[in-house]
Amino acid sequence: MKTILCTKKDIYQGDLILVNRHHPIHPHASFEKELVPVDGERQPGILLNIRARAQLVRLFDALRCDQQIVAVSGYRTLQEQQSIFENSLRENGTAFTHQYVALPNCSEHQTGLAIDLGENKPEIDFIRPDFPYSGICQAFRERAAAYGFIERYPEGKEAITGISWEPWHFRYVGYPHAVIMHERGLTLEEYTEYVKEFPQSGPHLFVETQKGMAEISFVHLADCPSATVRIPEASSWELSGNNVDGVVVTVWHPTP
Repeated sequence: MKTILCTKKDIYQGDLILVNRHHPIHPHASFEKELVPVDGERQPGILLNIRARAQLVRLFDALRCDQQIVAVSGYRTLQEQQSIFENSLRENGTAFTHQYVALPNCSEHQTGLAIDLGENKPEIDFIRPDFPYSGICQAFRERAAAYGFIERYPEGKEAITGISWEPWHFRYVGYPHAVIMHERGLTLEEYTEYVKEFPQSGPHLFVETQKGMAEISFVHLADCPSATVRIPEASSWELSGNNVDGVVVTVWHPTP
């Protein structure tokens, strides 16, 4: 068995971190080293987390949609998010801005794990790009979870997410977590609480995946500086903090 040490700094990094107005980006979190251009030739200034970008490209290739769907907004610095927020306040007013623009340091775009997509048209709204529930956009939406993406702000969940319905905003959370959220109709806020039902000391969540059986559990770190996790030697694993109080452990057991 391998022994993995989880510490409090792990809470604030990873594909499953929850970022919203109640859980802002931690001052010690850093995302810049994992950023790459979404499309270096056409849109070199739009950046995304390297793992998220790889899966987005795979999905685009599977759908052959890179001419029909374009990236509108990816990673933003704190200064960029501040500028977008203040400009929207001036141009659109307080009500609109708080519905569609996250507060500075409370935006997923600052993690590099979020991407706004739009149908490729001559005129694209930067704040609310068109991404309909039909055609190639719907085909993207239906296959997104298999590549680790969720529609982050779905209709009917506004009271939970704190953001209005945004059909264009997708968030990379990784596989198989995106599939679980999609199948169970869970937002990231809800999934963050759901995985706590599977602590290291109790029954874990098992999900059959393309990579074999995935075992998901939660390490609570709010009241202790560190904790150890034991993982079988032959298994691969990932850790992700939730940006709240602990770390989600995902272990893939090889198929016999």
